[in-house]
Amino acid sequence: MDNRPDIFDRARRARQRDRMLPAFADHDFLYRAMLDELLDRLTDVQRDLPEALVIGCPDGSAKAALEAMGKRVACADPGFLAAKAAGGVQMDEDALPFADDSFDLVVACGTLDSVNDLPGALILMRRVLRPDGLMLAAFAGAGSLPRLKSALLAAEADRPGQHVHPQVDVRSAGDLLSRAGFAMPVADGETLTIRYGDVVRLMHDLRFMGAGNVLDTRAPVLTREVLMRAAGHFADAADPDGRTGEHMALVYLSGWKPDPSQAGPAKRGSATVSLAAALKGKT
Repeated sequence: MDNRPDIFDRARRARQRDRMLPAFADHDFLYRAMLDELLDRLTDVQRDLPEALVIGCPDGSAKAALEAMGKRVACADPGFLAAKAAGGVQMDEDALPFADDSFDLVVACGTLDSVNDLPGALILMRRVLRPDGLMLAAFAGAGSLPRLKSALLAAEADRPGQHVHPQVDVRSAGDLLSRAGFAMPVADGETLTIRYGDVVRLMHDLRFMGAGNVLDTRAPVLTREVLMRAAGHFADAADPDGRTGEHMALVYLSGWKPDPSQAGPAKRGSATVSLAAALKGKT
């Protein structure tokens, strides 16, 4: 970790992870969507990857799914109780407590959007992988919660507070993968739309999926008057059925730890066919 001040409050983040656990199963749809996509992508990989690390374990589903594939799984989570329930360790992703070359697979689901040093976290994830190991990650990125942000901004008028985290877009995430030293980096995304009858239910979901505000600089407390105004602005964006569509922009990352066995570009000057001839269909 570097010496830059933290964006996120690490202790508050850990407490939020623990407090969400009792009700998480009723608010896990976003985590479930991300995990299902990561597992689906993993089924396309034609390698065993027997030793796996799961980062972010609000329940036992990721561990169980990987064990069903025949993998040995270690778990880690920013929250103490979440890590304990999974038989794992509490950690911050930018301070992973694992030795280099420990795992064949790292799956990070739903936590990287609130890491203080995301470039450093990606570097450490690459380091704990064995050569030719795979990293898969998913988190909420830039473009998420536009209706909520707009409603709060309008409700607070000339004294707005930052209630939603700064977010990383797909292109920037791909650049970070390359800078972290991953081979064959891929970053892409999808947008999920969830329809709400009121803004309070949306905030409730965010709280119990562990996606509340954990910024180190506290935003002003949302008073009853501000919440009522925000609810009105949120309702103004509703469809004819009275429900407002909120959007979550999910970012997916994958990358391999470099290994000499991996395919790479041919050495310069090794071609046996000229580009001009190839374009003409001749040899």
